[in-house]
Amino acid sequence: MSSLAVTVVGHDRPGIIAAAADALATCGMNLEDSSMTLLRGHFAMTLVCAGDASVEAVRAALGPLEASGLDVAVREVVPDPDVPAATATHLVTVYGADRLGIVARLVGVVSEAGGNVTDLTTRLSGELYVLLAEAALPAGADADGLRTRLEQVAAELGVEVTLRPVENDEL
Repeated sequence: MSSLAVTVVGHDRPGIIAAAADALATCGMNLEDSSMTLLRGHFAMTLVCAGDASVEAVRAALGPLEASGLDVAVREVVPDPDVPAATATHLVTVYGADRLGIVARLVGVVSEAGGNVTDLTTRLSGELYVLLAEAALPAGADADGLRTRLEQVAAELGVEVTLRPVENDEL
């Protein structure tokens, strides 16, 4: 069984997700992880699927999407045994006026603390810039020290930041 990464990007319209999911199901590929969103009127989807279909077979099955003007890419995902799976332990939220460098500076602070950003979303709503990032901090990380450093950099940028632990829901 192989794992494949699929990306689809282009002008949004109804039915893109349905067409991609149908093509993958037809190939016997199971969707395992996915992220789909609209970015200023453009559809963007990244997903990982698993099954016995080859990269070429999946690319061919997704051909109609590409023929309709969407950019489609398919590649094999090979697990790296040296990179452990990261589970988000903290949530970083940022609010303020939009300006150059917010993501670079604040995500850089998380990285300097040994953290790995596992999910990141930004939105510009009028004049308000919003950033939400899930981060996996290593065991024993100094969350209070990270919070202090994030607040220092946020003050330099003129935005507000919070860092809080992720509350895991029990199923």
